[in-house]
This record gives sequence, C-alpha cells and structure tokens, in this order.
Amino acid sequence: MLHPSYTDLMKTINAEGEGDTPVVNSRYSIVLATAKRARQLIAGEDAYVDTRNKKALSVAVEEVNKGFVTIEPEKNNEDADAVAEENTVE
Repeated sequence: MLHPSYTDLMKTINAEGEGDTPVVNSRYSIVLATAKRARQLIAGEDAYVDTRNKKALSVAVEEVNKGFVTIEPEKNNEDADAVAEENTVE
C-alpha cells in the first residue's frame, strides 16, 4: 500500500491550489497524474526526491506529496466542446 493515502494527497494538492475551487475532486485524477509522472521517470527524467531502492510509482507519489510535481486543474467543459466542434466534419 502506498503512503500517503489518496485523501491525504487530495488535501495536499487542493491546499496548494489557488481559489476556492479544488484542483482534484477524485482519486482518478491523482492516479492519472502519478502514473504519468512514473512513466516520465521510467523514460529517464530526473527525480526530485531520493530514489534509492524505490519504484517509479513510489517516487512519483512522494514528489506529488512534497509539492515538486503539481496537478493542473481540468479545462472547462465548454472549451472541450468547442474543440470537438471544430474537429467535426460536416
């Protein structure tokens, strides 16, 4: 089991965000962000924390928890709809 817990990570990430709107609302967002960072580490990116005897996912979780890696808020759904409309062929 990974430590810290998902709820602790959500509190940490949302505390760093600006405004009253939370940056992440679900575990899924944290899973995606840490998995993406773990893939970057596996591809050769430098880690921001001590990596001795740790797997890439553990390092990614630690980086997120310590604030070295941030999660950007999701874009507005209207923006996504506008992009989808631009790409449709009539």
